[in-house]
Amino acid sequence: MAASGEPGRPWQEEEAAAVVVVGSCMTDLVSLTSRLPKTGETIHGHEFFIGFGGKGANQCVQAARLGAKAAIVCKVGNDSFGNDYIENLKQNHISTEFTYQTRDAATGTASIIVNNEGQNIIVIVAGANLLLNSEDLKKAASVISRAKVMICQLEISPAASLEALTMARRSGVKTLFNPAPAMADLDPQFYTLSSIFCCNESEVQTTHFGSPQSEGLHPCPQLSYMLVFIIVLPLQGAGDSFVGALAFYLAYYPNLSLEEMLKRSNFIAAVSVQATGTQSSYPYKKDLPLALF
Repeated sequence: MAASGEPGRPWQEEEAAAVVVVGSCMTDLVSLTSRLPKTGETIHGHEFFIGFGGKGANQCVQAARLGAKAAIVCKVGNDSFGNDYIENLKQNHISTEFTYQTRDAATGTASIIVNNEGQNIIVIVAGANLLLNSEDLKKAASVISRAKVMICQLEISPAASLEALTMARRSGVKTLFNPAPAMADLDPQFYTLSSIFCCNESEVQTTHFGSPQSEGLHPCPQLSYMLVFIIVLPLQGAGDSFVGALAFYLAYYPNLSLEEMLKRSNFIAAVSVQATGTQSSYPYKKDLPLALF
């Protein structure tokens, strides 16, 4: 089944979103410096920029740029960063019907310092992301239940992700779970509620699954999921590009083998690392080889 529509094509809110993300939005505050500061030291940087990040939004943006009808269930602050983020989602033709704003916390931020060697220091303040709650999810039940694929991660509260996965599975929706940031004491229900459990090398080590040097696909017959190891360059946003692309293929090309979906998703992630930024680096369908579609 081929994907319908062109990337960036506006779609009507009453249309069901094929890819739904329940996850995070983060505003990236990035300073580039020649070296990282020492404790208590103030140094000069040579460049500063503000970008859009957060694993949930990143994955949703990549799926949308490939042509998916996409929606995100998330929470941002009632502040300038939150307003800008909502506009960014709209510009990527993502439904913001269930993008909530709150006065009780600021929009999530990541303050990032990067030196000339690419080493970094990052401070994340999750803010409004952690206030996405059960009531918010119940309001979004209609969009979750009609999706073909739903993605979750762990940059919102684990309880919210677990409830979203439960809602999706009850409606027969395929679930794609990315356990990031990784948690050693992850609730076992995350495994049983995930159609696909998708993690990178560090995440699989933290969650105590086997070695990512073994096969990339691990069927788990005693559970209900397939374990997928992400093998991509360890650059910011590449894993999210992969997950978003995989969700796109699961939703629109269900007859492809999973191995083929993974190859195509990895190709798209590899393209993303050739450009700067996170979401700004994610390719559109029109910029990719036709053979991928």
